[in-house]
Amino acid sequence: MNPGNHTGNVEKADTLALLERGRALSTPVLRAVVDRLAPPMNTVAAYHFGWIDAQGNPADGDGGKAVRPALALLSAEAAGASPETGVPGAVAVELVHNFSLLHDDLMDGDEQRRHRDTVWKVHGPAQAILVGDALFALANEVLLELGTTEGARAAHRLTIASRKLIDGQAQDISYEHRERVSVEECLEMEGNKTGALLACAVSIGAVLGGADDRTADKLEEYGYHLGLAFQAVDDLLGIWGDPESTGKQTWSDLRQRKKSLPVVAALAAGGEASEELARLLAEDAKSSDFENFSEAEFAHRAALIEQAGGRSWTADEARRQHAVAVRALEEVDMPQQVREQLVELADFVVVRKK
Repeated sequence: MNPGNHTGNVEKADTLALLERGRALSTPVLRAVVDRLAPPMNTVAAYHFGWIDAQGNPADGDGGKAVRPALALLSAEAAGASPETGVPGAVAVELVHNFSLLHDDLMDGDEQRRHRDTVWKVHGPAQAILVGDALFALANEVLLELGTTEGARAAHRLTIASRKLIDGQAQDISYEHRERVSVEECLEMEGNKTGALLACAVSIGAVLGGADDRTADKLEEYGYHLGLAFQAVDDLLGIWGDPESTGKQTWSDLRQRKKSLPVVAALAAGGEASEELARLLAEDAKSSDFENFSEAEFAHRAALIEQAGGRSWTADEARRQHAVAVRALEEVDMPQQVREQLVELADFVVVRKK
C-alpha cells in the first residue's frame, strides 16, 4: 500500500530516527515513573514493557513501534516548543496505551504479544488487571504533577481519549457476539479504540507547549484519521499478517471472532462469497468446538473475505483515511520540517508490516 511519494529509503530512515528519538527521550522517564509502583507491580510492568524477562533478568525486549511518543514530541515542535516539552505527554499516552494492552490481552485471551508470553499468562490475570489500572492512574499523575495550566489541559484531553478508548473496547467485545455489524459501527468502534488515543498523542505535546485549542483540535483531527488508517492496516495484518512479523497466530482476528473492517466490509458486499461467509460466521457463533477448528477452516474464511472484496476495501480505506489525516495538517501553522515529518510518519503507519 503506497499512499504517496514519501516512502523512499531516505524518508524511511528519517521516520525510524523519529521513532527512535521518541523512544530515547521518553523511555528513561517512563521507567522512572513505573518504578513508583509497589512490588510486585513494578516488576510485572517492567516485564510487560520488555525491560526484564520472566525470571527478572534485564532484557532488551521489543517495546513496540513507539509511534505515539514520536507523535507527542512532534506535536510539541508543531507548537514551536522543544521536543522535550512533549515528553510528559509522550509518557502519559504510552502509559494509557499499555494499560489498554494489558487488559485487552486478558479479555481477548491472547497468549503472545511482541513474541513473548503476555503478562496474564506469566503473572496471572489479577496482576494484569492491577498493573493496567496502576499505569492508567500514573498517566494522569505525570501530567497533573507538572502543576501548570497546560498540564491540566493535557490531562483533560487524555482523560477524554481514555474514556473513548474504553468505549471502543466495549464495542469491540459486544460486536464479537453479533452476527452483523455495519461498516459505520465498525469505523466508530475503531475510531474510539485506536483513533482517540493517537489523536491525543498528536495534540498533547502542542498543548504542553502552549498551543490554543483550535491548533490542538486540528492536530487531533490528523491523529484521529491516522488512527483509523493504522487500525485498517492492523485489521489486514490480523487476518493475513505474517506471524513472524506480527508476533501473533495466523488468522488471529478470525480465531477471536472479531468483526474487523475486512469482515464487515465482506459481509456488506453481497454476492456468493459474502453470503457463504455470513452463513459460516453465524454457525461459528453457535459452535462449541470453535477453538478446535483446523487451519484450513480459518484459511477458507479468510479466502471468502478476500473474494467478497473485504481485503481490497480495507486497503482502500487505509489510504483514504491517510489522505484525510494529511489534509488536516494543511490547516495548522507549523514549521515546514515538522509538517513533512508528520506526513512521513503517516506514510510509515500505512505501509508497515507489523
